[in-house]
Amino acid sequence: MIGVKEVSNITGLTVRTIQYYDRIGLVKAKHNEKGYRFYDEKDLARFQEIMLFRELEFSLEEIEKILSSDGYIKEKALTQQINLLTLKKQHLEDVIRLAKKMKKQETLDFKAFNTEKIDEYAKKAKEKWGNTPQYKEYEKKEKRNAIEQAEEMMVLFEEFGKMKELAPSDGKVQAQVKKLQDHITQNYYNCTKEMLSNLGMMYVHDEEFRKNIDIAGGEGTAKFVAEAIMIYST
Repeated sequence: MIGVKEVSNITGLTVRTIQYYDRIGLVKAKHNEKGYRFYDEKDLARFQEIMLFRELEFSLEEIEKILSSDGYIKEKALTQQINLLTLKKQHLEDVIRLAKKMKKQETLDFKAFNTEKIDEYAKKAKEKWGNTPQYKEYEKKEKRNAIEQAEEMMVLFEEFGKMKELAPSDGKVQAQVKKLQDHITQNYYNCTKEMLSNLGMMYVHDEEFRKNIDIAGGEGTAKFVAEAIMIYST
């Protein structure tokens, strides 16, 4: 039997965090005859998995789903996040190289300012529909610069943000949805209304999608866009 304080010492987690995981059912404590909480080696292994996924920037809700699924889903989630973190690592290395060039007053390379938003979108999208013809079509399309694509996508969401006082069904808003659909079709894959509807749901239910869209257009933009897409797609 391993008590809560000992688990805290072994894992580095606070007692409050361990108790919270117990309360939400992420790692349920066992109880002895006196009512004291304790854990076993299997629980420690689960704590280790949780800490790894937290380090990989998964939310607790996502971790709960992953750990309750089969091994394939867990491996797939790990692969996705490792790829994303690798992209971020490469981006930081580019920025460091640029900083060194600036220090030496060498020629600037503006490619280092790529925010990787399109890479993140592509990674998450591939997890959702990577085997579809649309995604295979996207992989073949490399017509335009990734930085420009990212900026144009953010501009579209910024424009949506300026329309939030209108109803999602307003003609101006619906025309903006058509612009979004056309942008995706032109740069990534043939975006049917069904595919656009699926993206709309991801915009509000996926934390990273929602965060990036709300940064571009202001709080509530992701939800507004999703509602407009729903009307457009029906």
